[in-house]
Amino acid sequence: MKTLSVTMLALFLFTGVANAQFAASKDAQYLAVVKAVANYKIDDEENLRQVEELRDNEKFNNKLQKMLDKLSNKRTKDSTNQRVLQILKRTGKELNDLLD
Repeated sequence: MKTLSVTMLALFLFTGVANAQFAASKDAQYLAVVKAVANYKIDDEENLRQVEELRDNEKFNNKLQKMLDKLSNKRTKDSTNQRVLQILKRTGKELNDLLD
């Protein structure tokens, strides 16, 4: 009986770890979808000229850099980082569901 309890506990813990890994994998998948779709649409004929103009726009690039400076890729993230990540994951899930 003791062996069965230990086995059940180990199975439960493993399932929790597997579910967490699956969720992290899905989150990574959603982020990758956002990046791939954004890159694809940036190279779209309709957007390419405007994107190239933005790349040459010093004012825009400075503003963009200031926005990115507010973000962090460190393990401990503040609420802004968490909100940005949630938006990206949600957007990635929507794109994935739409295009899949």
